[in-house]
Amino acid sequence: MGTPSSTVDAAVASVPSDHNLPDNYVQHTLRTQEVRPPITLDNLFKEIKLINCIFIILLPVIGLVGACYTPLSWKTGLFAVLYYYLTGLGITAGYHRLWAHRSYNATLPLQYVLCFLGAGAVQGSIKWWSRGHRAHHRYTDTELDPYNAHKGFFWSHVGWILVKPRRRPGVTDVSDLGRDPVVRFQHDWFLPLILLMGFIVPTVIPWLCWGDAQGGYVYAAVIRLCFVHHSTFCVNSLAHWLGETPFDDKHTPRDHVITALVTIGEGYHNFHHQFPMDYRNAIKWYQYDPTKWFIWGMQKLGLASHLKTFPENEVRKGQLTMELKKLHRTQETLDWPTDSNGLPVISWDSFQEQSKKRALILISGFIHDVGTFIKEHPGGAHFITKYVGKDATTAFFGGVYDHSNAAHNLLAMKRVGVLLGGMAHGTDEKVVPPSQRLKIARCEELSSYCHSDDEE
Repeated sequence: MGTPSSTVDAAVASVPSDHNLPDNYVQHTLRTQEVRPPITLDNLFKEIKLINCIFIILLPVIGLVGACYTPLSWKTGLFAVLYYYLTGLGITAGYHRLWAHRSYNATLPLQYVLCFLGAGAVQGSIKWWSRGHRAHHRYTDTELDPYNAHKGFFWSHVGWILVKPRRRPGVTDVSDLGRDPVVRFQHDWFLPLILLMGFIVPTVIPWLCWGDAQGGYVYAAVIRLCFVHHSTFCVNSLAHWLGETPFDDKHTPRDHVITALVTIGEGYHNFHHQFPMDYRNAIKWYQYDPTKWFIWGMQKLGLASHLKTFPENEVRKGQLTMELKKLHRTQETLDWPTDSNGLPVISWDSFQEQSKKRALILISGFIHDVGTFIKEHPGGAHFITKYVGKDATTAFFGGVYDHSNAAHNLLAMKRVGVLLGGMAHGTDEKVVPPSQRLKIARCEELSSYCHSDDEE
């Protein structure tokens, strides 16, 4: 048995170097998985998903033609909008936030209601939909993401539905869904359910209630279904293209109110990808997220419980990180004073001699050339000229006038040298102008700075 030190050495030696690290799962899969051939005119009809194409392409045509021959009554129009929201909530509150992310618990009656409404959106079964969505989150923006936004807006919106995938989506765990009786029920009876909820119910209700079966079929079934489809598809496309990244910019998801409006509240997608287990998409009270309000309302009625929210402290950290990154980018566009290491070291005698030819003033151990500022000095030119060739530290820092932050920052830009011997002990804080006291630095910049200090 080896000594502790030899054991540690052996363990360290067994750790692969950066150049010999094994592939991660994505890299390994991309390297070893068989990929379908590119789509061409010759193989197009073999590669398309015929049923999906019929739904996505033919339904809008049927709806437009039907609308030309079917007057829209206000009752049917109102019902179509209501049914759009109900079936949309079946996807957003049911498929997405309940089953795909388990962001809250729902009672059995609510689960069945959501499973029926979700079927009315005709977007696959809960199990199929959630499996793809979990892969999307796990492999966002990679080739294993079923609707990879890097392949273009059209692909992430609808292209991935129309053709067979070029490769299998990444592996995800859906064992919990396989054990869920509601999910199993819907998966086994999915075809009858989509016919019932997608077409029969929205046609029969207007027919029985106000005698408008044709309007119900055209507006509440077909056209409503087109809107529900593209509303959900926008979460994969528009939400990865339009808006800001207030929580993280590593991947493409973004937040935007327009996306929220067209997706029943799923438009704050940057937040969602950072905190997918949170039942909310929008965290501010005024942001549009009817799905969040629906879930909250179900909790108040006793139909939902255990609504998950990510710790506020960690949410704020994400926001702060992005705010600091924005400040750092702004900071890098500005001009800053020359570092003391880049300035010449000048003796007192040399400073005196050069001051006879140039308007040089000593403040806080730095020599400043104020020649171009003498006439612009708000306090008058004579206050500057009388300190040429002298130490004006006390006068500048309140002895004559307690200068503003702007004056401190501007003065630092006029540094041309460092006095030999530096400045008096105890006045170090006067060296750094206000604009640099809270300067944003990246981790590697701080590490480099600390390392250089250690070497010195």
